[in-house]
Amino acid sequence: MDNSDIKDIKQAEGGRRRIQWAEREMPVLRTILERFRKEKPLKGVRVSACLHVTAETANLMHVLQEGGADVVLTASNPLSTQDDVAASLVSHFEIPVYAIKGEDNTTYYKHINTALDHKPHLTMDDGADLVSTIHKNRREVLDEIVGGTEETTTGVIRLKAMAADGALEFPVVAVNDALTKHFFDNRYGTGQSTIDGIIRATNVLLAGKVFVVAGYGWCGRGLANRARGMGSKVVVTEIDPMKALEAVMDGFDVMPMMDAAKVGDFFCTVTGDINVLDEKHFAAMKDGAIVSNSGHFNVEINIPALEAMSKEKRQVRPFVEQYELKDGRQIHILGEGRLINLASAEGHPASVMDMSFANQALASEFMVKNADTLENMVYSVPTDIDNEIARIKLEAMGIFIDKLTEEQTKYLNSWEEGT
Repeated sequence: MDNSDIKDIKQAEGGRRRIQWAEREMPVLRTILERFRKEKPLKGVRVSACLHVTAETANLMHVLQEGGADVVLTASNPLSTQDDVAASLVSHFEIPVYAIKGEDNTTYYKHINTALDHKPHLTMDDGADLVSTIHKNRREVLDEIVGGTEETTTGVIRLKAMAADGALEFPVVAVNDALTKHFFDNRYGTGQSTIDGIIRATNVLLAGKVFVVAGYGWCGRGLANRARGMGSKVVVTEIDPMKALEAVMDGFDVMPMMDAAKVGDFFCTVTGDINVLDEKHFAAMKDGAIVSNSGHFNVEINIPALEAMSKEKRQVRPFVEQYELKDGRQIHILGEGRLINLASAEGHPASVMDMSFANQALASEFMVKNADTLENMVYSVPTDIDNEIARIKLEAMGIFIDKLTEEQTKYLNSWEEGT
């Protein structure tokens, strides 16, 4: 297709096999696909999606397409694209894709703007770059937009800040905040895939090492537990006293980053904030420290400060850059400080993304059906959608649960009965 920009269309067959492999582990999305194919709830809706271009995302794009949507896809991170998947989407599904793994920043935003040339009715974001670009530079497309969805914590934070300032000009559903998303995607998905990315990039044994996790939100909880499972001594850093207390009660050491910097062998940031690892921390780190990020943007690590402290930078392995400091110590940055689980690995397992992308599909349907009544704010995924996704997932796993009897329902809704 001429209206795409991908690395190599000849990789399409390998991409199709990868997409089919992922599809086997996505029973909830398959169930939604069957209904969307019959009902066409997104018929005539133009969708511009800015997501990680992976096999799991490809299955979501297929569901939207079968639901009647006219879809285009661009990458939400310069290092997260699976080029063979992009080729398959273009070749086998006839979905325009603008994404090349390793693209520079200029190309990244060129692709985002090309996706917006689609004049979407619905935006689908992972990090709010589409929404941000629309509000800053592409305001002419606002007239066509009925709403959007947002996949990740970082994007939700940005969107809620926009809404609080009165700057958000269309409603957005925070898919990230669905229980079936952040409980599973963030905790189990990020936990496993981040460890996978670090090991693939370094091939360094985690057992016996000190692994510092910056942030104890859902992603941090998952990562800390997986690192402990690999035999690491885990240190958590936090700014929230409640989360810090939870980490202590979960059995982890908790301390300020300045103290953790002195003892850590591995560092991974999962906060969504800026300069979590800064110049003062690099100055205190041990020789050979390995630094990575699994938050959405690479700003969590102050790489410019590290470069200013260094006399030489060299790539020693794929996705591993070695910074030699002026005092002779070496600090290693993985994946250019970008999402290491997608830079050097394959992102979350399909069975986890099954629930996240089921939320995306159903939130898109909800947005289209209710666009006329929604205000310019950030909405949570409706509870009935969340519960339905959990129900389908359990059923697909062969697990069944009890239902309340009439007597039990009456008791729970009554104030008259006591002990």
